[in-house]
Amino acid sequence: MAGRTWELHLLLLLGLGLRSQGALPPPCESQIYCHGELLHQVQMAKLYPDDKQFVDMSLSTAPDQVLQRFSELAEAHNHSIPRQQLQEFVQQHFRAVGQELQPWTPGDWKESPQLLQKIADARLRVWAGQLNQIWKKLGKQIKPEVLTQPERFSLIYSKNPFIVPGGRFVEFYYCYGHIPNGGRVYYLQRSQPPLLTLMMDRYVAHTNDITFLRENIETLALELNFWTVNRTISVYLEEKSYNLNRYYVPYGGPRPESYSKDAELADTLPEGDREVLWAELKAGAESGWDFSSRWLVGGPNPNSLSSIRTSKLIPVDLNAFLCQAEELMSNFYSRLGNDTQAERYRSLRAQRMAALNALLWDEQKGAWFDYDVENGKNLEFYPSNLTPLWAGCFSDPSFVDKALRYLEDSQILTYQHGIPASLRNTGQQWDFPNAWAPLQDLVIRGLAKSSSPRTQEVAFQLAQNWIQTNFDVYSQKSAMYEKYDISNGGQPGGGGEYEVQEGFGWTNGMALMLLDRYGDRLTSGTQLTLQVPHYLVVALPLQLLLSFLPW
Repeated sequence: MAGRTWELHLLLLLGLGLRSQGALPPPCESQIYCHGELLHQVQMAKLYPDDKQFVDMSLSTAPDQVLQRFSELAEAHNHSIPRQQLQEFVQQHFRAVGQELQPWTPGDWKESPQLLQKIADARLRVWAGQLNQIWKKLGKQIKPEVLTQPERFSLIYSKNPFIVPGGRFVEFYYCYGHIPNGGRVYYLQRSQPPLLTLMMDRYVAHTNDITFLRENIETLALELNFWTVNRTISVYLEEKSYNLNRYYVPYGGPRPESYSKDAELADTLPEGDREVLWAELKAGAESGWDFSSRWLVGGPNPNSLSSIRTSKLIPVDLNAFLCQAEELMSNFYSRLGNDTQAERYRSLRAQRMAALNALLWDEQKGAWFDYDVENGKNLEFYPSNLTPLWAGCFSDPSFVDKALRYLEDSQILTYQHGIPASLRNTGQQWDFPNAWAPLQDLVIRGLAKSSSPRTQEVAFQLAQNWIQTNFDVYSQKSAMYEKYDISNGGQPGGGGEYEVQEGFGWTNGMALMLLDRYGDRLTSGTQLTLQVPHYLVVALPLQLLLSFLPW
């Protein structure tokens, strides 16, 4: 940083701003699902292995009545309710998870999609056929009672049916001025990485439904405006000012779905630091990387979650997603004949490209890196470092081949079962030795943009490695997993806050995308006989999913 100076605007976007404000508001007003004594006592009693189970349960009666009866029970036990009585109270006043949902079958499912005919390897073709059958089991529709009595549910009502991700995640992702972390009231103050505009692009490319685009273009603008208003940070570097975005959730208290873990972690810190910790944990959850050494480096103990400082990092992937969205919005407005808005988004993208090059790109290493506003670039390896390739947010075609050299120099290509989330083993799930489907996608499709046959061949080999891992584990377990441990031949992943989940949408989706793209070359490399699968949960109707491929 010698010879360089940086200065941050908008003090409220800093952790220092969090400290100066004192107590932060809760993630929602519900005294059952977001804050209050009932939530605290139930979650700290650890009635369920996963804290999320309780806050996903619906009420069997009105919340005022539940709170009144809880207050009476708490008074009777001097606010220290025995576990057995607490368990009985929950069983009496709450319903099991998922009672508010009913089955729905996607209308565009096909028994034998064209994808299957592209797959040369017979075992992979059978496997893909089995994955295709799963789509019929995944659809959900919310019952009308959630609309008429929303106060009894953490689930947010949607009139439209949807596909759930699976495992512990039995909610949808829906627009609410932004994309909430999930379709629950306790998620409303956290967003998701901004990919709604890309979803619209893939939908329009598949359907040519310009009317739908015209009707919803302002919804897309609303989401991007959310990031501009709530997540912008300005950095001065070498006498120039750059505006970029970061993950930031200035809301207090433990995350309701991980309440006991957050409360216990906060107990290790001075009382004055606890609200900051909880806000940083929520920001980490907003990133999708909950949790990773990405958000711990630069803290007092980079292997401890108590050092999390998500809001101090300007992430490569987030800003690449927004760069891509700005380009797509410019294209959308051009198609709709609004040249003023088209030029506005072209200008925003140009400004962001200049900031990416100035702050995040490292010419010597040949990659982009998260920018730490207190320490400069974080030069650790993460697959997200190559997101601008995937998003098409780079100006020099040679950047793709430079990225390949970066992967070689980092020895990433020596991993035969997938690209790890990082090279640090912290015990967090978004670190080594876990590998995740969307991170493979960032690298594989990024490299595939190269005109170099060698770089394209590396992209194929990475695809082969990932398909082999997915297929081998499926052959042993009859299941697809949200993440994989690549340190010992490829196994279901681990670490983090909960047990590895089966049936994860992005794993299934990524496998089908790679089979669609490289099916004539991919091989199973094994003689194992496939077993009949469990009914897994994946993320998108196959016909629409395959339309997402901008190869």
